[in-house]
Amino acid sequence: MAEQKFGPRRCRDTRKPPAGQCPEVVFYRCAECRTLFPVTGEKALEEKEILCCGHKAERLVPSAPEQTEDKIKVSYQITGGYNDNAVQVFWKAEKLKYAPEWIYLKTFTGGYLKYVSETKRPPMVFALADTDAFAYCDEDPCLECVFRCKRGFVIYIYSRETGLVHLPLDKMTAHWQSGAKEKA
Repeated sequence: MAEQKFGPRRCRDTRKPPAGQCPEVVFYRCAECRTLFPVTGEKALEEKEILCCGHKAERLVPSAPEQTEDKIKVSYQITGGYNDNAVQVFWKAEKLKYAPEWIYLKTFTGGYLKYVSETKRPPMVFALADTDAFAYCDEDPCLECVFRCKRGFVIYIYSRETGLVHLPLDKMTAHWQSGAKEKA
């Protein structure tokens, strides 16, 4: 029997982190200089007045992926098993102008923001560690079973042409019991 190795990013918790541990996030953007202002905390959902370049920053209101799928299709896959847990975010933009400018992954304990260069091709990989890397099993890629280890995570993907799109990580494949894996 092979000795089990524990990677430094592996979650050692025996239970999934509680829902609502991380506060909500709201995004504001300056129309002039395009500066991004992610706002988190207890009162994040209340309207804020953020000034930048002498103007009030615009609150970005997220839409469901179905509302923009004629311009950009977004999907994800959870990979890595216990030791190298990661979320891969895929996109297919119908035109270059619909491609994402940035992607934010909200997790159990916080969030990860990555800017997307014009030459970047999917996927964008968000490596997870500690509590965010909690997994019930060591399947690679994830079977998207009934346990949905990453339920509570949300992908936010933004481009000027499509606006802000949010995609919760709550996929569940009906064929997980048979071992069939659905590709993103």
